[in-house]
Amino acid sequence: MIDRLESLSIRTSAREEIVNITEQVQRVTGASGVRSGMVWVYSPHTTSGITIQENADPDVRVDLLGHLAELVPRKASFRHAEGNSDAHIKSALVGASQAVPIADARLLLGTWQAIFFCEFDGPRSRRVMVKVLGT
Repeated sequence: MIDRLESLSIRTSAREEIVNITEQVQRVTGASGVRSGMVWVYSPHTTSGITIQENADPDVRVDLLGHLAELVPRKASFRHAEGNSDAHIKSALVGASQAVPIADARLLLGTWQAIFFCEFDGPRSRRVMVKVLGT
């Protein structure tokens, strides 16, 4: 059994941004030596998230951010004093992690799918943890 944990560095350039991290996750997966197993991608931050979504049309990312902003406006009346309550709620809606199966040392994503880091309180330097388990 192979068990590997790596940290990816992500630098975001906007307050809200969706960054494709599929290639970095595949690099970690390939370097792990795992041919069959699972990879978990996790963001250890309370104002970001990880999602799997369509990568063929960039408007999907624009729509995601736009509709999350409509659902959770930045200037709503929040009790949290740091001014980023909307980011915490968006993070909770998107979630902090995703799991992807591995076969033949490749991520088993759908034809149009990619793994994305979602920034809701940037720009910042962030970490993403990638855990690969398998044989």
